[in-house]
Amino acid sequence: MKDKTSGRDPAYDNIDPLREQYRETLITNRALNRALVSHHAALLCVDLQYLDAARGWGVFADAERSGLPPEAQDYYFDRLDRLVLPNVRRLQDGFRSLGLEVIHTRIQSLTRDGRDRGPGHKRLGLHAAPGSKEAEFLEVVAPQGDEIIINKTASGVFTSTNLEYVLRNLEVTALFIVGVYSNECVSTAIRDACDLGFYVTLIEDAVATVTPELERATILTMKDRYARVMSTQQALTEISKVEGAA
Repeated sequence: MKDKTSGRDPAYDNIDPLREQYRETLITNRALNRALVSHHAALLCVDLQYLDAARGWGVFADAERSGLPPEAQDYYFDRLDRLVLPNVRRLQDGFRSLGLEVIHTRIQSLTRDGRDRGPGHKRLGLHAAPGSKEAEFLEVVAPQGDEIIINKTASGVFTSTNLEYVLRNLEVTALFIVGVYSNECVSTAIRDACDLGFYVTLIEDAVATVTPELERATILTMKDRYARVMSTQQALTEISKVEGAA
């Protein structure tokens, strides 16, 4: 029955009329399976560093000045410690064991005073100088060996770095994305990667942001529109199966 004031049928309020079209053309594409079988897939770990993912450091060095209420900080760090970091490490180990690329992004300026930072980071006061603690990766998910590190000073890693060029050189066509914040740097990377033609998978239990509402909204927006959404276990099962089929 239509709403009398708007003339709109409320049964359609929660329906995405383009979902199936997007799923068919962008999400469940056979080229994604070919990318996995041919080892053209990589794990992209976004900004898991002391600046924005460690209690008492970086933007959380002064809890009161961070702008986040204690409840939001507790939610964020509980999710990181209990769920996200262990799952990211499981994924890293799984990709490494199969010889697939593990790539790390972090916020880090070129200069000690940060004069090269993007305008947005300057306005926000986000700064991780080379060699600073804020620029260090969290130990449990830090790069190993000669894994590639991409430094950035903006939310969008594709628009502010040469990541696309690097991925093309590596012949990577499929990206599994994890990290922080879900609704900022992670979702920006997902949208840009999708627009650039990469097949993207968001690992829903390996990303975090500061409220459950933002978390849910990000997953809902990304799912079957810009990325597949999988759990850590589903992703590990998928890559192990294609390895056996290769």
